[in-house]
Amino acid sequence: MAFLLMFVTLLHLITLAMVFIATMEKSWWTWDHMEQADLWHKCTYDNKTNTLMCTSATENDWLQSVQALMVLSVILSSISFVTFICQLFITSRRGLFYFSGLSQIVAGLVTFAAVLIYTFRRKDILQDPQELSKGRFGYCFILAWVCVPLLLSSGVLYIHLRKKTHTAA
Repeated sequence: MAFLLMFVTLLHLITLAMVFIATMEKSWWTWDHMEQADLWHKCTYDNKTNTLMCTSATENDWLQSVQALMVLSVILSSISFVTFICQLFITSRRGLFYFSGLSQIVAGLVTFAAVLIYTFRRKDILQDPQELSKGRFGYCFILAWVCVPLLLSSGVLYIHLRKKTHTAA
């Protein structure tokens, strides 16, 4: 049982870090390592100064939806982790982990919605069809996709952990 608790805690921390990185880093769309776009900025690499020069992303409804969903995912996953830790120390041995599990599952579904919107509406989000053909998805976009099954599986593990703890007593 202690191994399962450590595994679920470690999985949750890893997915929380991955969702946070996917939300905040600058690589949802890249163009030949010279330009990058994320949820918040569009950056161009300056060869003279060897730095990234960033401007705010052009706002539109699709981009704002993805931004809101990714931030909501980070918040839900954080709430789920805090709740889980509190339940470990406060509740009895037959404690329920439903709230933690459901919060984590909802965080996974919210992340799934965000990456689906970005996948199918990237032309509207990036607002330049010529740039779209020259670019590709960045590592933060891929990281967000990887987070979806991890968030869902950790949520299911919380619920499974609850059932095992409840039936073992």
